[in-house]
Amino acid sequence: MTKKDFFKQPTIIEIEGSITEEELEMPLPKQIGPYPIESLLDKGGMSLLYLGILPETHEPLIIKVLSSKYLSHPEMTSRFIQEAEIIAMTDHPNIVKLYGQGKWEGGLYIAMEFIQGISLRQLIMQNALTLKRALEIVLQIGYALFHLHAHGVIHRDLKPENILLTESGGVKVIDFGIAQLHEELPKKGSNETNRLIGTPFYMSPEQTENPLNVSYNSDIYSLGIITYELALGKFSHGVIHLSILPPGLQKILQRALQPLPQERYQDIVDFITDLSNYIESIEFMADLSRGNLTGELFEDLKEAFRTFIPLEIPKWNKIEIGLAQSNTMGISPVYVDFVDLSNNCIAILVAEPVCKGVSGILYSAVVKGLLLSLRDLMEDPINLIVRLNALLCKSFDDEILLVNLLLLNPNSQKMRYISCGFGPLWQMQSGATKVNKLSADNIALGITEETEFVEITSNWTMGDRLILHTYKTLFNDKESISSDNKESEFQSALMDTLFLSPQRQAEAILRKIRPNTSQKILDTSAVTLISISRKM
Repeated sequence: MTKKDFFKQPTIIEIEGSITEEELEMPLPKQIGPYPIESLLDKGGMSLLYLGILPETHEPLIIKVLSSKYLSHPEMTSRFIQEAEIIAMTDHPNIVKLYGQGKWEGGLYIAMEFIQGISLRQLIMQNALTLKRALEIVLQIGYALFHLHAHGVIHRDLKPENILLTESGGVKVIDFGIAQLHEELPKKGSNETNRLIGTPFYMSPEQTENPLNVSYNSDIYSLGIITYELALGKFSHGVIHLSILPPGLQKILQRALQPLPQERYQDIVDFITDLSNYIESIEFMADLSRGNLTGELFEDLKEAFRTFIPLEIPKWNKIEIGLAQSNTMGISPVYVDFVDLSNNCIAILVAEPVCKGVSGILYSAVVKGLLLSLRDLMEDPINLIVRLNALLCKSFDDEILLVNLLLLNPNSQKMRYISCGFGPLWQMQSGATKVNKLSADNIALGITEETEFVEITSNWTMGDRLILHTYKTLFNDKESISSDNKESEFQSALMDTLFLSPQRQAEAILRKIRPNTSQKILDTSAVTLISISRKM
């Protein structure tokens, strides 16, 4: 087969077709199996992905449904069922978790772990990894492959899109749609012999020639390509130049990417061992000194960003708090602080500079220092904001800070709130059927000292729920057709999640609202949301 002929081969998705328009126009199912459904997330070549909820814990799930057009197709239904069986047998921290599978009125479904994170494809596009971090990710993928291979499973479609990086930095291998048990590879004469199964740029030469002719080291070849791209910070597009990589890594990938399977690593354990030894070697330290300074800076900035969010949320007798932040692999330096004041009062402060990147990190660091020095004024929100604004105006030119400050007094059941540049505070009173919008609108800080600030005071009784957030364009997007629709959608999300714990509620609201960023309902930076409950 020539290279020209190879690229003429259809992929399995192209042969199978895609989700029909009729399916996309069908109403959202209320429930699939035992799982309530919140939204449609995505469509693939042969399946639909829904966001579901685990009834016992209200945790989010991914519900994968086989397209109705393939229910009468024995090979497709068998492959779909086998995908669930393979995930079930390979329980591992670096592999997506299975919650359930079965039949429902619309056909077949698989319920899997919801992973909050981004794909390695998105990460590579950012081109901002240190060599050390890149190889740490590769090792985690290697651990997943070791577990799969130990259970006789060949993934067959290992690529950046099928590897997710979680918010905590962990790795999850997903999509076992064409995975195969080593002892049950398709026999000659199967339909698979005449079509391409996998993704060309990441496939081993033997899989390119014949999808039946794969083994464990076919996955190792794919991992070699991924390692090359992570270390380089760019996609290879099928062109490999090992000479541009550090010498120590060259030797490992040269063996992993051998065209002949018998000359390649035969066991993923050997690959992991060589890579681990390289990371611990003097040679690796020398390679780091010649490494990607941009990537190292990016990693350092991400570490600095983490210092702006409390590692643990304080636990108070009469107040329960949940905090969630939409995933972003960029740098959005939001500063959050919970302050325990006298008389059992607490203050919750959220600050975010308009500038991002390095400038934003530096500005937030200065703001954090100023706020720590002004903590004695937390019980007087207006005075605190006036002093902070004056300091920012004198110290910076054209640097703007958005601030939310909420003061809660459980004893008097009163609260005070001031917002500078952010949206309103939302209050759901116990037993009420609607949401109250509490606006204390002020301009952002750092613009002018000649500003008068206003705050609002309101009752805050047992059972009430408050939502503090950093949404800025949710209800004032001039390009939108209807701001009323946005506000209604947001209120609906609040009411739908009212009976969840504050932490679960904060996470659920972000899931419901955040997907609409493509419609300009929210800005594209990280969004922080805090749910506060007044305990009974």
